[in-house]
Amino acid sequence: MSEQAIALLVQLGLLLLLAPFITGFSKTCKARLQTRRGPGLLQSYRDLHKLLRKGMVIPDTASWIFPATPYVLFVTTLLAGLMIPTVSAQAPLSWAGGVLAVVYLLALGRFFLALAGLDAGSSFGGLGSSREMTIAAIAEPALMLAVFTVALGAGSTNLSTVAEFALGQSWRFLAPSQMLAFAALFIVLIAETGRIPVDNPATHLELTMIHEAMILEYSGPYLALIEWSASIKQLVLMTLLVNVFFPFGLSTDWSALPLASSFALFVVKLLLLAGVVVLVETTNAKLRLFRVPELLAVAFVLSALALISMFIF
Repeated sequence: MSEQAIALLVQLGLLLLLAPFITGFSKTCKARLQTRRGPGLLQSYRDLHKLLRKGMVIPDTASWIFPATPYVLFVTTLLAGLMIPTVSAQAPLSWAGGVLAVVYLLALGRFFLALAGLDAGSSFGGLGSSREMTIAAIAEPALMLAVFTVALGAGSTNLSTVAEFALGQSWRFLAPSQMLAFAALFIVLIAETGRIPVDNPATHLELTMIHEAMILEYSGPYLALIEWSASIKQLVLMTLLVNVFFPFGLSTDWSALPLASSFALFVVKLLLLAGVVVLVETTNAKLRLFRVPELLAVAFVLSALALISMFIF
């Protein structure tokens, strides 16, 4: 088997299996900070297994968009994850595109999910789709500008090239442009994964829900694919954050021994980042909906300042 095929299988397995664990770790960590027992680390796997075995209820008003959306969302999120370096600086699909391709693939999945929310004919679905598009209009430009700041130094938008360059310039995270871009991308991470203070996935209240409103009509295997896609998307964005700004530990090839140490450091970095996200989520209250664009505007301004400071300094 060629090295390219091995890299593809390793990263695919990593995305599929590690994503629910990070979600479970976040839920357990949050429960501990709130002095609750909470779910176990493996509860996300059990939830997916349970949903995959259940039946489905499909609205009478739904068109082909409703059943196609879970598959489109799942495939686009996986493809985006295969373009980002995880345990090796060489991503399996780095040849297929750079950061723009990653953003467009995630946007395509979001577009279909918003359409599915409208397609079900539910007022809650339309409410969630409208809110999701409002957030996306500010979050996506902030995401692109933050990564462009790092890409400028590498002279390429290819994330493998950016990771290889960052490996030799690990001191650069102390630069003002890097710190501003990191702060912007951290806010985008919270918004894109539906965390407090932007969203609260644990509730089904009309005043608060965004992502949950769009998927309210889904059940069974369709809901399992959507929840799995959400976990993979969280892992993709967290990987982008830790491996672009803190690339230490990345392997330069796909040989066994370097990959093992790289995997251990990768998991440690993800758990630390997940812990910080949970801490922010626990110590803040849910923002009112009209205040959310103001928070994302802060992320956009920070990323724009990071890009400008890259030219100045």
